[in-house]
Amino acid sequence: MTFYVARHGQTEWNAENKVCGITDIALTEKGIAQADELADQVKGKNIEIIISSPMKRAVTTSQIVSEKCHIPMMIDNRLVEQNYGVYEGVDRNNEDFLANKRNFAYRYPNGESMIQVAVRVYTFLDEIKKQYSGKNVLIVSHGGVCRILKTYFSDMTNEEFFHYTLQNCKLEEYHI
Repeated sequence: MTFYVARHGQTEWNAENKVCGITDIALTEKGIAQADELADQVKGKNIEIIISSPMKRAVTTSQIVSEKCHIPMMIDNRLVEQNYGVYEGVDRNNEDFLANKRNFAYRYPNGESMIQVAVRVYTFLDEIKKQYSGKNVLIVSHGGVCRILKTYFSDMTNEEFFHYTLQNCKLEEYHI
């Protein structure tokens, strides 16, 4: 079984280097073009299904790939981005945000912790492994969720986890 993981295309907040968790914003024109390029990368990988976060930036990315590659898609709410609470919309270099980002069990004020995100993402992956055993699956989600997805398949130090970023519409591949 192969899991392919991609982050959605660029949004305005990505371009402005703002924290974007559960704020539901659309793709930019560049993000749409990135999704189209992602579809070209996906062709020929024998993907059975695309599973997307319900947020419009991920859904639009998934729909573009789905339509161009003729792959069915579904939405799973467990792939929604982490709720960064009071840090939604702040600069990603904000000192308080970065300090909180280093504390994996800490709930962002009015948000959720990385451990809470890991619980829902790991549960999702365990179910998908059973449901699609032996098949190839594409997951389209968000930067924070992609970081958690990576830890399911490979060990990372805290420092590696803190610094890891999957760029918009880049494709990673994990084998089980």
